[in-house]
Amino acid sequence: MSRETNETTLSRAIAAINAGDVETGVNALFAEGAVDHDPAPGQGPGRAGFLAFFRGLTTAFPDLRLEQRHVTADEDHVSMAFTVSGTHLGDFNGVPPSGRAFKVSGVEIFRFVNGQVVERWGLTDDMGILGQLGLVSLPH
Repeated sequence: MSRETNETTLSRAIAAINAGDVETGVNALFAEGAVDHDPAPGQGPGRAGFLAFFRGLTTAFPDLRLEQRHVTADEDHVSMAFTVSGTHLGDFNGVPPSGRAFKVSGVEIFRFVNGQVVERWGLTDDMGILGQLGLVSLPH
């Protein structure tokens, strides 16, 4: 697949997730056996693991929003700097809703084969999320 096709697939998947259609977004983006080199705690393998992860996020943060800030791509990889935000209105890993909002940055690298992600590497400012939700104290 082409660089442009892979970038379009990523953008459409993000748009679906932002619209609350996690299943469409995840199924379009991730191959069945996609490998996550940096999975969230407790995240299962493959597409099913990504689907459960995003369902959990959108349950905890129904207004979850992913915003692409910078994208770089070649024929096989798409890398993205992004911002993610949301309001804590549902259970988040056993933590009851606080009503607090967060907004942090992250970076993702996706390797595509035949138009879907087969490998993912990434980091998000998890401590920033926890701090903004009041779950940890961060130095000023």
